[in-house]
Amino acid sequence: MNMTCKVLLLLIFTTLLYLPLSDSAYCLSMPGDTEYYRELRHKMVEAQILARGVKDERVLKAMRDVPRHLFVPERSRGSAYRDHPLAIGYGQTISQPYIVALMTELLKPKEDQVALEVGTGSGYQAAVLGQIVQSVYTIEIIPPLGASAEKRITEIGYKNIHVKIADGYFGWKEHAPFDCVIVTAASDHVPPPLITQLKNGGRMVIPVGHPFQVQHLMLVTKSTEGEIQMRNILPVRFVPFIREWK
Repeated sequence: MNMTCKVLLLLIFTTLLYLPLSDSAYCLSMPGDTEYYRELRHKMVEAQILARGVKDERVLKAMRDVPRHLFVPERSRGSAYRDHPLAIGYGQTISQPYIVALMTELLKPKEDQVALEVGTGSGYQAAVLGQIVQSVYTIEIIPPLGASAEKRITEIGYKNIHVKIADGYFGWKEHAPFDCVIVTAASDHVPPPLITQLKNGGRMVIPVGHPFQVQHLMLVTKSTEGEIQMRNILPVRFVPFIREWK
């Protein structure tokens, strides 16, 4: 066998050996994901998110990478990448993909930042943020939801997301200040503890308004001197901000 044939055989053998290892590594990092769902995510990003003006490449990549179908009830997985919210139990929902992407982009998250989320739900928004920032601290007041989200996040492989079951109105003082804060339930006002725990120069996104009415997605910014400004982004409809669970 001449040298050329030997080189070709070696290249073929190396390629065949490498491919299954690559697939296996991907499956280990995202168990339960498949090429079918990855294609759905790419289509979701193109048609629902990029087409509506979200341009932050880090956000777009996170939306392509996070397996949304693993954050909804199994019976709803066929609808996981459609353009609407989905029920996840206990009167709560996982937000429409576009709204998740928009809220994330409004925070202008960076890889060295620490984020606070109020309203863990199924854990999807925390996972999207967790793809971008250094650490996410997320609070859920409904114990079964918080416990299942923490289990899901751990099983998928996120190590930078920390879940707490508590009243999110008071934030998570031990880990403040936060570079960005995201609230995924509608409150009739912006909770003062969340403003206090927002770092100077930080950004908060929160739906503000009364339950069962159209609310307004608000961007709250805190200057480097601590001055607060609020801007109305667009009308939205979120589940109510819960302060007590029995």
